[in-house]
Amino acid sequence: AGQRRQRRSRFVVLKCLSWKCWGIVIRTTSAGSAMFGRAFYAIPACRSSVRSAIISNVGRRPAQLRRLGGRPAETTNTSATMKDPLKEAAVKAAKEPESQSLWNSAEFWGRMGALAGWGMSGAAIYDALQSSPELISLNMTGVLLVYSSLFARWAFVVKPQNLLLAGCHVTNVAAQGNQLRRAIEYKKENGKDDEVNDILTKAGLVAAGGAGCVLAGPALQSALVNANLGVVSTVAAADAGPFTVHFWAPMSKWMISGASFLELDRPTDKISLAQYSALTLTGFFFSRYALLVTPINYTLCSVNIALFGSSAWHLGRKVKADFMT
Repeated sequence: AGQRRQRRSRFVVLKCLSWKCWGIVIRTTSAGSAMFGRAFYAIPACRSSVRSAIISNVGRRPAQLRRLGGRPAETTNTSATMKDPLKEAAVKAAKEPESQSLWNSAEFWGRMGALAGWGMSGAAIYDALQSSPELISLNMTGVLLVYSSLFARWAFVVKPQNLLLAGCHVTNVAAQGNQLRRAIEYKKENGKDDEVNDILTKAGLVAAGGAGCVLAGPALQSALVNANLGVVSTVAAADAGPFTVHFWAPMSKWMISGASFLELDRPTDKISLAQYSALTLTGFFFSRYALLVTPINYTLCSVNIALFGSSAWHLGRKVKADFMT
């Protein structure tokens, strides 16, 4: 009996020692697995393969997982439920959205474009307070009225919505309207009634044409789309097609660029430094912003490149004349 008790005590001691050794091995193995997992996942190619493997196994049934060597969650035992650092890191990285740089941020470029637009509105207000009405270009002022009216609507419906830009253009409509009033009053005071009447006639025709297009547009678009005319029907149904503000807002900006190109030799004393500075910045920021909104607007991108070039030309001439000579 004494020998049996001695053997039993020895067995208990050995068993405790074995469990302690296994605990050390398990802890060491887990730490090594975690270190290996972090090092493995730091390699871009390995990270990509892990993501692909996880995504490809999403939605597999338990039977499919067994054939692939996996085990369904409901049949796992205690050893199978141990945390896998490699898999946890991969799942976490797959769920995390990729960081968005400023270059690809529609909000950033839209905000900067809106601030440049506010500069244009501020330029009109500044000119109304400081500049003589003889410096006001009626062609440019009329174009800016149409342009800001369309872009106020565009900024409200584009994705992501740009309320800062919409407010800027609403303000610019009021500011440019005041500029137009000052220019007309100045011309009347100087006996240029014929020129004023001609301007008002053109403005009335443009307003009537615009109202007609807005009223008849939906019916005409529906007729073209249902006619199955191939490319014509496709263009008519496009998200940024000719029956949407996404098309006509950039076209109004083409009018601004056209007005600048038609007056490339305009006397520098009639160039507003504030206005053309704002136009130059607007062209710069919107060239990128147009490629980040929904729907993507290539027409808006091209016109802003042209606007940047023409406005920068006038701005350079003004700076050279006023500060370098």
